[in-house]
Amino acid sequence: MLTPEQAAARHPAPPFTDSKVRRLRLLAESHNPKIRESVASSYHTPADLFQRLANDPDAGVRGCVARNEAAPCDVLRELAHDENETVRGWVAVNFYVPSDAMDELANDVSETVRGLVGWKASLAESA
Repeated sequence: MLTPEQAAARHPAPPFTDSKVRRLRLLAESHNPKIRESVASSYHTPADLFQRLANDPDAGVRGCVARNEAAPCDVLRELAHDENETVRGWVAVNFYVPSDAMDELANDVSETVRGLVGWKASLAESA
């Protein structure tokens, strides 16, 4: 049986090219929020697109940005103040969220968000 590393070595992902970035930019303009979610979920999304998608009217799109570990820290800080509790919850569990944003989320109005902050802290303590 192959290890994940061996399987990845045998089946490398194609290189990420400028044409793929152009495709992400085009898809980010879609009227369909599910397509915009796919852009927000990509690790290859450029920083300016993350910023634009963080201000998307659809909470699902903003949630995909919030849970994307490639999202810039400033975008995650902004999403820590999102009106939607689920979006803030995704920020709370993102491994790369800045500590100042986590401190703010620890005092969030939502019990669920505060619970996620506590859960994440407990994981860090047990590691």
